Amino acid sequence: MNKIVSGSETGAKTGAASDLAAVLAASGRQGKRSRWRGRLFILLILIAAAAVAAYFYMGRGQSEVSYATQPAKRGDLTVLVTATGSVQPTEQVDISSELSGTVRDVNVDYNSTVKSGEVLALLDTNKLEADVKSSRAKLNSAKANVVKANADMQSASTSLERLKSLVRSNVSTQQSLDDASYKYDSAVAAKQINEAEVLASEADLQLAEVNLAKAKIISPIDGVILTRSVNPGATVAASLSAPILFTIAGDLKKMELQVDVDEADVGQIAVGQKAKFTVDAYPDRTFPAEIEQIRFASEVVNNVVTYKAVLSVDNADLLLRPGMTATADVTVEAVKDTLMVPNAALRYAPAQAERRGRGIFGIFGPPRQRNNNAGPALKGAERRVWVLRNGRPVPVVIQVGSSDGQFTQVVSGDLKQDDALVIDATARAN
Repeated sequence: MNKIVSGSETGAKTGAASDLAAVLAASGRQGKRSRWRGRLFILLILIAAAAVAAYFYMGRGQSEVSYATQPAKRGDLTVLVTATGSVQPTEQVDISSELSGTVRDVNVDYNSTVKSGEVLALLDTNKLEADVKSSRAKLNSAKANVVKANADMQSASTSLERLKSLVRSNVSTQQSLDDASYKYDSAVAAKQINEAEVLASEADLQLAEVNLAKAKIISPIDGVILTRSVNPGATVAASLSAPILFTIAGDLKKMELQVDVDEADVGQIAVGQKAKFTVDAYPDRTFPAEIEQIRFASEVVNNVVTYKAVLSVDNADLLLRPGMTATADVTVEAVKDTLMVPNAALRYAPAQAERRGRGIFGIFGPPRQRNNNAGPALKGAERRVWVLRNGRPVPVVIQVGSSDGQFTQVVSGDLKQDDALVIDATARAN
């Protein structure tokens, strides 16, 4: 069955559809405008942030670079190795006693000058002298026994010969001959025993005399008494570890400086090199020295491996004293009248300051190449320095030589005396 629709109803439906399409179109245009406004807002925020960053980074405006320079110069370059140590006598002896006893006399004091063989102290000798007398008496007794044994042996020998003759004549018995032979053999043995006792007594006497001599504490060298740790009346107990009574230093006009050289520097020093050192007692004065020995044995000082170097020191004026702390500078190389550059010029890289003067592009631009001059300048290596010419740094390649820590020798390169070497750069606001 067909349904008949009136014209008025059809027109109403068409108008409703048109209104709906208009509303949807308007809504789409409004959504696009909202998205565009959001993107524009984000872009404005980024621009504002970049402007603020540029404002603070560039010091409230565009900056220009200011260069600090130092001229290349000619002069003498001295390479030094510094080490610390102490002044010591060339010869030092600790004196002790091999005997136990009571100290009777002390003949020296601190700083006393002594000669080799001089008596420093004396132990009580009463017992030691008695031992010598007793040993001598025993020796005399043993010698007397030897004389008696000789007489007994001679008598036994005579009796034995007589009995042998009587036995042959059948006047005496064999038993009597055997007894005479036994007595002779006993006399010979007694003589040998007494002779051995003489030797033993002589040894005892010699030991007693040695001990008596040891009661005198004698200086083995010429020198000066540094320490004295004994007084009259003190008891000395000799044991496995003999007590030190005196310390004697040899001739103080010739001394030595013992310094600890870092393992990183020991390869630069050698026997015969000259040095200068200072001590706290005379801070304004330097003393000459010369390396005479570098020991192979290592030592650990403050967790650092070091090697002992011994330097000879002339102390004719006796200003230096044993144990003084010293700081020595060993001359390992000396170059006369050479072209030098400051080490700061070897460390400089222009990118350090130029990036601060490149404006906002310096913030977001690509990074510059790293400075290939970083690190110490190895002898014979090629390095680059920057010479300020017409207000701009110009790279110059040089070959470097020795360095004293502040300046480095120039072996070759297009560099002249008084060339302005850039050592630093800073940005200045316009």
